[in-house]
Amino acid sequence: MLYRLLVLLAGLSLVVGLVLLSGPQRGAVVTGAAGAAVRDPGYAALGAHLVQTGTDGQPLYSLDAARISQQPDDETVRLTQVQMAFRAASGAQWTARAERGELGQDTGVVQLDGDVHVAGLMPGTQDRAEITTEHISFDTHDQVVTTPDPVTLTMSGRELRATGLVARLKEGHVELESGVHGSYLPQ
Repeated sequence: MLYRLLVLLAGLSLVVGLVLLSGPQRGAVVTGAAGAAVRDPGYAALGAHLVQTGTDGQPLYSLDAARISQQPDDETVRLTQVQMAFRAASGAQWTARAERGELGQDTGVVQLDGDVHVAGLMPGTQDRAEITTEHISFDTHDQVVTTPDPVTLTMSGRELRATGLVARLKEGHVELESGVHGSYLPQ
């Protein structure tokens, strides 16, 4: 009888020991092969479709990208082959496309880079506007598109070239900052 009790206690001790030794170490730092601490890799996706909603639950904008990847160290999401759609406060639908982009987490700011095209109807007119540049910043909360770079604004078949642009889509106001070349008279 004593022999069976000792065997049972030894077996139970073995099971408890295996559970304790095979579980994660408390307070231990996870390290990689080189001994360095492993950082959060974030996430990545191919063929991604993102929709950002406002406090009212309505979509503020949508983003489609061939690839997205979160950068947890700088709290950004990087995008490639970006297509964006958003509705201005006036109800006009706008679109944007670019080779690359970056979305700041919780900032509402989308940076687009590389062959950027932004297009939509200017509020109060039936004129379709297209903005082309290499870099653009879009504040989705205030609906303001800005760039300090060379830009071309095309409306009604006429082109204006400048360096720098501020487009306040809520107000339907576009300001070319300097070096403006071209003329536009609304019809």
